[in-house]
Amino acid sequence: MSDSAGIVGGRYRLVRTIGRGGMGTVWQAHDEVLGRDVAVKEVLPPSDLSGPERDVFTVRTFREARTAGRVAHPGVATVYDVVEEHGHPWIVMQLVRSRTLGELVRDDGPMRPVEAARIGLQLLEALRAAHAAGVLHRDVKPDNVLLTEDGRAVLTDFGIATTEDEAPVTRTGILIGTPAFMAPERAAGGAAEAASDLWSLGVTLYVAVEGHSPFHRANALATLGAVMHAEPAPLSRAGVLAPVLLGLLRKNPAERMTAQEAGQRLAAIIRGLGPEPTGPVPLPEVTGSGGTEAEIAPAAVRAASARRRQPLLALGVGALVTALVTGGASWWSHRPVESTSPPARPPAVVHTPEKTAKVSDPPAKKGSERGGDPADPPARSGLRRDSTPPATYQAVQRGRETPPGRRPAERDDRGKPTKKKDSPSAEPKRPADRKPTGRPDGDAPGQVEPSNNGGGAQAHHHRPGRK
Repeated sequence: MSDSAGIVGGRYRLVRTIGRGGMGTVWQAHDEVLGRDVAVKEVLPPSDLSGPERDVFTVRTFREARTAGRVAHPGVATVYDVVEEHGHPWIVMQLVRSRTLGELVRDDGPMRPVEAARIGLQLLEALRAAHAAGVLHRDVKPDNVLLTEDGRAVLTDFGIATTEDEAPVTRTGILIGTPAFMAPERAAGGAAEAASDLWSLGVTLYVAVEGHSPFHRANALATLGAVMHAEPAPLSRAGVLAPVLLGLLRKNPAERMTAQEAGQRLAAIIRGLGPEPTGPVPLPEVTGSGGTEAEIAPAAVRAASARRRQPLLALGVGALVTALVTGGASWWSHRPVESTSPPARPPAVVHTPEKTAKVSDPPAKKGSERGGDPADPPARSGLRRDSTPPATYQAVQRGRETPPGRRPAERDDRGKPTKKKDSPSAEPKRPADRKPTGRPDGDAPGQVEPSNNGGGAQAHHHRPGRK
């Protein structure tokens, strides 16, 4: 049908062609009844359909147009009417005077990431309104995004929209949608869902900032294979938009970024709060014929991730050092004060054949108790101690005290007993094989050894003739 071919539905006069696509032609028309300009899409069925199949196709198009008419949002081109003329359906929609995003990229080249984020946020709000009404677009792409002169982005062409419970393949076996922008689950024959439109939005924004489709190949089958199995080419111009694109282009719909998260990230980018800009990632050179782009890209991503982890590692080490210094200073300021006084010396224990007695530091004794000089010489006992300062001890043992009626032994200035001449009442002489020890009579010479019960000294008394 040529331009200005006539009137459709008895009221829509066709003016000129404003677009063509795989599913038909879009016309600018004038509504003779209401006196306004509208957009009319001529939906053309595939040429290989039989008569009954064409009838099914027409019924299905009517139902989808009525479904799309339930969406009311400023970012969605409203569907006004659907009629059948010349054997196929015609969908009457709101006319938005604009140019498409596809035309803008083809004519002016890729746009800045912030501008693409502003367009993406408007398209996302339109899709959320459609999904809230239970409507799936199924063909989001740059040529279906209208950009007005006042900066609005309008999502159009809901002519193949359907409800969420519809399958992506029609009853005639036709796959609905544009292969390069179709989600992997739909390309594999799965059911359409809200996440499928989010994938198509991600591909659309990829084209806006990179200038080309990430999955387009020479033919439709190769394109569908790339959609299902190939990863998108590395981003070189996406900048702050890269995390959103990678999140929307996850092949598993359960792992794909949600509409809410994508909206928050896009709004942050518009306000200037996005992540650090990204740039081309230098790929290592591969020697030989074994390296492919799919093998090189993960290594480059791991290197970039390692560089991003370095500031976090430095921050963690600094926090650990600060904690150690603070804890050490706190322990030092609250440590217990050590006592400088010498430890108490345990009492010594003197062992003799008759009795074991404790030796302790006695208080000062009067001179009358010893019968001599009041001062008690430190070394009078003749006991040996290793590394112990001399001390005055009082040995308490059996037979030590002077019995009544006996005169105390005379002692010299050092406290040692003086020798006496032999007399009938004198004590028998000591054996010749023993050396005098300088101790008073009745005191047997001994040797102090450390005791086993507390470190005190033990004095072993040796009698004459015993070993």
